[in-house]
Amino acid sequence: MSNSVGHSLMQQHFLRPTVLEHQSKLKNSAGVPTNAFCATASLNQSPAQTRKYQISTKFYGNSLSKRQQKLVMGSQRAATFLPQAVLAADPAFEHLGKFNVEGNIELQVDASAPTSGSIKQVNFRIMYSSDSLLLHWGGIRGRNEKWVLPSRQPEGTKNYKNRALRTPFVKSGSSSYLKLEIDDPRIQAIEFLIFDEARNKWIKNNGQNFHVKLPRRETLISNISVPEDLVQIQAYLRWERKGKQMYTPEQEKEEYEAARAELLEEIARGASVDDIRTKLTKRSGQEYKETAIHETKNKIPDDLVQIQSYIRWEKAGKPNYSPEQQLREFEEARKELQSELEKGVSLDEIRKKITKGEIETKVSKQLQNKRYFSAERIQRKQRDLMQLLNKHAAKSVEKSISVEPKPLTAIERFAKEKELDGCPVMNKKIYKLGERELLVLVTKSAGKTKIHLATDFEEPLTLHWALSERAGEWLPPPPGVLPPGSVSLDGAAESKFSTSSSANLPKQVQCIETEIEDGNFKGMPFVLLSGGKWIKNKGSDFYVEFSQRFKQVQKKDAGDGKGASKVLLDRIAGMESEAQKSFMHRFNIASDLMEQAKDTGELGLAGILVWMRFMATRQLIWNKNYNVKPREISKAQDRLTDLLQSIYTTHPQHRELLRMIMSTVGRGGEGDVGQRIRDEILVIQRNNDCKGGMMEEWHQKLHNNTSPDDVVICQALIDYIKSDFDISVYWKTLNKNGITKERLLSYDRAIHSEPSFKKDQKDGLLRDLGHYMRTLKAVHSGADLESAISYCMGYRVEGLLEARQGLRPLLLKSSDRLKDLLFLDIALDSTVRTAIERGYEELKNAGPEKIMYFITLVLENLALSSDDNEDLVYCLKGWHHAISMCKSQNAQWALYAKSVLDRTRLALASKAEWYQLILQPSAEYLGSLLGVDKWAINIFTEEIIRAGSAATLSSLINRLDPVLRETAHLGSWQVISPVEVIGYVDVVDELLAVQNKSYDRPTILVAKSVKGEEEIPDGTVAVLTPDMPDVLSHVSVRARNCKVCFATCFDPNILADLQANKGKLLRLKPSSADVVYSEVNEGELADSNSSNLKGDGPSSITLVKKQFGGKYAISAEEFTPDMIGAKSRNISYLKGKVPSWVGIPTSVALPFGVFEKVLANKVNKEVDEKLKILKKKLGGGDFGALGEIRQTILQLAAPPQLVQELKTKMLCSQMPWPGDEGEQRWEQAWTAIKKVWASKWNERAYFSTRKAKLDHDYLCMAVLVQEVINADYAFVIHTINPSSGDSSEIYAEVVKGLGETLVGAYPGRALSFVCKKNNLNSPQVLGYPSKPIGLFIRRSIIFRSDSNGEDLEGYAGAGLYDSVPMDEEERVVLDYSSDPLINDGNFQQSILSSIARAGNAIEELYGSPQDIEGVIKDGKVYVVQTRPQM
Repeated sequence: MSNSVGHSLMQQHFLRPTVLEHQSKLKNSAGVPTNAFCATASLNQSPAQTRKYQISTKFYGNSLSKRQQKLVMGSQRAATFLPQAVLAADPAFEHLGKFNVEGNIELQVDASAPTSGSIKQVNFRIMYSSDSLLLHWGGIRGRNEKWVLPSRQPEGTKNYKNRALRTPFVKSGSSSYLKLEIDDPRIQAIEFLIFDEARNKWIKNNGQNFHVKLPRRETLISNISVPEDLVQIQAYLRWERKGKQMYTPEQEKEEYEAARAELLEEIARGASVDDIRTKLTKRSGQEYKETAIHETKNKIPDDLVQIQSYIRWEKAGKPNYSPEQQLREFEEARKELQSELEKGVSLDEIRKKITKGEIETKVSKQLQNKRYFSAERIQRKQRDLMQLLNKHAAKSVEKSISVEPKPLTAIERFAKEKELDGCPVMNKKIYKLGERELLVLVTKSAGKTKIHLATDFEEPLTLHWALSERAGEWLPPPPGVLPPGSVSLDGAAESKFSTSSSANLPKQVQCIETEIEDGNFKGMPFVLLSGGKWIKNKGSDFYVEFSQRFKQVQKKDAGDGKGASKVLLDRIAGMESEAQKSFMHRFNIASDLMEQAKDTGELGLAGILVWMRFMATRQLIWNKNYNVKPREISKAQDRLTDLLQSIYTTHPQHRELLRMIMSTVGRGGEGDVGQRIRDEILVIQRNNDCKGGMMEEWHQKLHNNTSPDDVVICQALIDYIKSDFDISVYWKTLNKNGITKERLLSYDRAIHSEPSFKKDQKDGLLRDLGHYMRTLKAVHSGADLESAISYCMGYRVEGLLEARQGLRPLLLKSSDRLKDLLFLDIALDSTVRTAIERGYEELKNAGPEKIMYFITLVLENLALSSDDNEDLVYCLKGWHHAISMCKSQNAQWALYAKSVLDRTRLALASKAEWYQLILQPSAEYLGSLLGVDKWAINIFTEEIIRAGSAATLSSLINRLDPVLRETAHLGSWQVISPVEVIGYVDVVDELLAVQNKSYDRPTILVAKSVKGEEEIPDGTVAVLTPDMPDVLSHVSVRARNCKVCFATCFDPNILADLQANKGKLLRLKPSSADVVYSEVNEGELADSNSSNLKGDGPSSITLVKKQFGGKYAISAEEFTPDMIGAKSRNISYLKGKVPSWVGIPTSVALPFGVFEKVLANKVNKEVDEKLKILKKKLGGGDFGALGEIRQTILQLAAPPQLVQELKTKMLCSQMPWPGDEGEQRWEQAWTAIKKVWASKWNERAYFSTRKAKLDHDYLCMAVLVQEVINADYAFVIHTINPSSGDSSEIYAEVVKGLGETLVGAYPGRALSFVCKKNNLNSPQVLGYPSKPIGLFIRRSIIFRSDSNGEDLEGYAGAGLYDSVPMDEEERVVLDYSSDPLINDGNFQQSILSSIARAGNAIEELYGSPQDIEGVIKDGKVYVVQTRPQM
């Protein structure tokens, strides 16, 4: 290209006359005004000057924008200011206006003229009684102009739709006040309205805007000019003072003119231009050493500097430079050209060299198009969150996949015999050759390698073979290794197969063996010859490798594969040797297995995922020196992803697993760099054997929160290793980049240790960390932390989620390009998480509203990636409602947000349990078969969870939890049973696992899991847990009855401290909202009352055995203590005595003794005999017999007399008879009755009676029969607050649906409230519900247990036995955001007050504290049972 042509093209392409269209749309990466360093051109420039090239310092994306030429002192005329000659204004306040609005509202506006600088002060005072006034305002530069929005704004001002500003008034007495400061000299007036936000009322000036003109101070100045370079510096300093805000082009011009006005004011007060220059250049430091710059500029033409800058920018990858970087880049370009000039190169030659790209330039490649800001905040579309709903749930997980094993083929049996010889197996492969099989088995013993070949070919076979030192070559075998009868050929050998002598084979097998001394030979190529025809491996030579490529594990050591698709995983393990050849082989094998995996279902796809994940994390070999073309790998990859795409379309219940499989297959290129950060650190640790210490701590940090600090840490490690492990170099690199020891310790996953490596690790670490640095920089380079946060906060994350929302409808449809959309969505998913993590720093001092907003973003991202996401969507709706409550300053917002947080935590725990159940068994079984590192197997599921949004969400809610607890005044504890105790600390995972244990000393149990239905072990004096059982759950009631301290701890630090005290003797002092603990000596134990130990004396309570009273069924009028228990009698007693607005369901009963009578009936003789045998087993200590007894009772047949009597009593009581709907309905009812009887032998009840030394044979079970009320809500009342013991207030808990979720082992908390008995219309909510599941049922019958063991004083027998509805309850995932009990204050007050009044009435009726259960249906209260509160 000639110089003239090149110059002409560059001028046309790069040197545009204007870039206003770019400046109006774009801002640079630091939010600096696009013309912050560029003065506007002088209107007085000469024509010669205007013809000079306009230099640009603005780089945007893929284009270069123009910079107007800076004026140089002494060489050009400066811009001249020629104001009109007017008198200076009085500096005192001027009265701008006084307004009387609506006859009784007085508004006064005063202003001061500017006495220095250009700032005008405007004061507003309004006589109006409201504390929610806003000034809705803008500036006016001309009467007909639109409002302008000044950049200087009072605190609390908000931008209203970019059309006005809204500033709150400050109320004082009966007036409200406001002060504005206007620093834009061109604003001539203020226009405004006043808005009363609370009353939604506008205050106007006779229906128009208020308009007040501002005073002006103009001084007669003639022939005074301000150099443009000083105006530029002053504009920069103003920008710095205002916090480096992002300006619109109009704001930039305003700032520039305001800077000019300030300098003119200085001159007007007597300052010289030199004084101003000295002052400004001193303040602006080294950035503005103009003289040196100007001198350099005079030597190099600006158009050449511009072209060289553009070349540098291109070579750097067209990054988005900040203004400071732009200036540096121009000066670097100038220096490079100056260097050429100093070498004696002429300007013409420099121009030629530039156009050819021959000027030497040093510039580092940066991430291309890394844009962190858009001109406007991304506007989210208003979407119905229910559109996110995905109810495609996979079928429940089977504990194991049982497949009828196929009989072994002759070749498989031959291989098994050889494997049983005890020699380590190095390699094994069975090839399918049409209907025949060929085995290649390599074993090793005593320094020798033995190769076995076997086949079920019937025709005679010849092996044509050689040896090789590397793949692809044929070397003649040494004579000493040839089997008998072999023939040596040129470069090969031929050996005959012989018939196997084994008698255990189902058919004839031909085989051949050879043994080779360990040495240089690495493998054996071969082909087969039969009847003059060559037999090959799909057109290629067979090849067997001698070395062990993965650790072979005997299947007996790999476990039984329980919970995994064992047949599929065995098949994968058998094909791993072939898969290791290349990605082409692995992907093709995976494709071949997909049909079996799909048919197996959830566990089959989980097996494929585990295998692919082991591959992706380099736990398996990627390539065994096998030559394969990239297009062949691509073809195999396409085949696999096409299959995954097809299954994704046809099996929506498995989409989450399929996405995860695709994320492991779709690696390469830039790829999913966020995921690579998490995966590649594991590879570094594995390759270099550095799994502990600092590297493990860094690994934990990277998984929890990767940040730009990781680039510095990686560089520090590289520098440390290069310095031959000088630890001072490590700290020097860290400290130079602002990372101190304190900062390392401040991370959520702190780095405590220093690196410590061995010399032999040096080369590998430098190689791997160098590669890893590129991955880290791909995510983190190109922006400082502030930019990264801004990139995350409000700009890019929302955009990513908008993209995912836009993709979602397309992902639900079948299309040829579906997999491309899936890969895009997977990448967006990971990028959201990475972006959120980079904003963690911003959240350290953030308010709860911002953290909640972040939570909604991550939760939305997680819901978009999850199957069966109904619970997550309702959590998301809950968070949006919580943010709305927070913004409206609802006093209950923190309490409500805490319930949403608890539910979100439960949803995450449920997701983690699903991953553990689905993936970990497959990881353990397949990992063992393939010899994967044990540590990688153990953390497999943990790493999967931490690689997704669930881990990010967990981190965010852990940050928010203490904030909400403090705001809602919840404290760190909820004390359920406040009993002071002394005991020895023991730590257990589940209370359920130790409920049958007896401790021989007072024990404080710290249990990670308490579900609500467990029994408290003997010897336990306290149970402390992070779990959240309801205050009125069975275990809570039993704790209070047994005088056991029971409390939930919300603070993980306190819980960790308690766990650290394992084995120590502590005193617990609980109050209603706190638990204080301290270590004590054993002398204090002797004086304490902590004596919940298993005693040896006889029980003080006894059971009286009940007899059959001659009736199979009785009505409520016949209820007596000899016939039924207290539960039934109490319900009968309430009828007609409680207020008429309290409903009592109609009841009948099967009295005591009916079960024994039915069992003795001759039709049940076999059942009776079987039960006697099982009871003997149980008496002998075989507790497994309990389940067998329950199953046996279900075999009972109903005597006709029982059926007839029950039917008569139910119909007479106006209850529906199930048999009228068909025989099947009666069978359902009869099964429910038997289940109630069988619950006498449930584990919890059986062990409870044993501990109380009650004769279990004397326990009798009546059955209370009631019609089920299809409840909207269910409740439990304690008429004395059980936590505080306060008899003046009622405590109650409410759940949506049936009450089983309240009293049973259902996760989450109920709505809880207290109500003073002297003010029953003012309930106080203590906590909102977090239970994700509600139970609902059709109109039906329920059969309630009513044993004689529930009436004993001093024995907590209530709730031990089952109540069984005739129909199965429907489990419904609950949406509290639309529940009037949560969001309708009047409805809530009405329902809760009704519950409290019902409890109070029943307590007054009995004259003693009551434990009451009931339901709400259509606003009406029904009580279904009551008993004395214990």
